[in-house]
Amino acid sequence: MTNLKGIALPLLLAFSLMHFPFSESSWFINYHIHIRNDLPLFKTPPETPNLFLDCKSKNKDVGDKLMLVKQDYTWDTKINFARSTHFYCNARWVDHKEITFDAFKAKRDESRCKKYHNSCMWSVRSDGIYFSNNNATWQNEYPW
Repeated sequence: MTNLKGIALPLLLAFSLMHFPFSESSWFINYHIHIRNDLPLFKTPPETPNLFLDCKSKNKDVGDKLMLVKQDYTWDTKINFARSTHFYCNARWVDHKEITFDAFKAKRDESRCKKYHNSCMWSVRSDGIYFSNNNATWQNEYPW
């Protein structure tokens, strides 16, 4: 019986690795998440933060950030074995609107963010939260 356990475990591991839905190298890629404050100033002075971000995952809190216009908030992450890595952010446009959005979801973002230096780029604008994977074309994925 112990011999069977000694053979079954390595075979099960090898089988699961062969049929895993993404390449082994994806485990080692650092994904870069960038969130830029592109909100208008309106009546606030330029040195006054107008965006509050709170970003976290189930296992990691990347912290709160009060952001000035054109400021960038960044962090890196790797995809876990189960491909369940998920970071979400609460964005609050001070005195205007608030929304929670998914800044990184492994199953959604592992391939689309590889296209531009493994980066997921977000832009917070007056009509919503925009995504880009090439820093040229932007799509409003989370309207306010």
